[in-house]
Amino acid sequence: MPIRKITSLTLLLSFVLLILTSLVLYIVPEGRVAYWSDWRWLGLSKTQWGNLHINLGWLFLAAGLLHLGYNWAAVSSYMKNQAKAQRIFTPACTAALLVNLVFIIGTLLYLPPFSTILAFGHSFKAAAAKKYGEPPYGHAELSSLRLFAQRTGLTPAAIKAGLTQAGIRFTGEDQTILAIAQANKITPKAVYDAMQVEDRNQPKPVQPFPAAPFPGMGQMKLKDLCRQYGLDQQRIIEALAASDIKAAPEQSLREIAAAHGSTPPILFAIIHAAANQP
Repeated sequence: MPIRKITSLTLLLSFVLLILTSLVLYIVPEGRVAYWSDWRWLGLSKTQWGNLHINLGWLFLAAGLLHLGYNWAAVSSYMKNQAKAQRIFTPACTAALLVNLVFIIGTLLYLPPFSTILAFGHSFKAAAAKKYGEPPYGHAELSSLRLFAQRTGLTPAAIKAGLTQAGIRFTGEDQTILAIAQANKITPKAVYDAMQVEDRNQPKPVQPFPAAPFPGMGQMKLKDLCRQYGLDQQRIIEALAASDIKAAPEQSLREIAAAHGSTPPILFAIIHAAANQP
């Protein structure tokens, strides 16, 4: 069987599969949401889709290099001028380089239409976060019940009572949320929902504003950020306005930042300074 044909077909198939995995990773929920909800598509988790994408990329690279070797004469001819002299920067090669540079620079500077493509992907992730729910903090599923109680303000007694009432089996306070979810064939979010039953009608203590940007911050609406951390919403809006950033309570930090050529971490620094002013 000719190796050249196998190489070309491998290159084609790996390219098609890379497109598939790229599309899945484009719309997959953010990692914290995917792990929290045990998100899957076609039976595969976010991690599995990512692993497929990486290894298919290596296969595509290997097949591409072989294909390049088999077709070097044709590729070499593309880098010759009209006098048949070898040149790297022929008009065709220069045009191809410029096309790539436009995509790279446009993406890094968050310019349309590249920003529109990225924002469209973020809309899928935001919808998933709304549908599946956000964890109380990043990688909460890896915390033991004891640590989870400390981080969320739930009492250990309420957690145990809620899990018992929901019929969820657990071995003790050192067992992680993920281990409990896997043992009971449910999601970490379902475990969290069950443990809140006893405390659901109790007022939740206001969390202190974090000292550094945290996972999922960019997706949060300004009003939700202020409510969760007990911030004066009007004071935060005025602090942002003082930095020439116009913000509305219904906007997410990512939307506010994108509208002003900024980033969520920069907004965080402004909000943190305003929140800590006497």
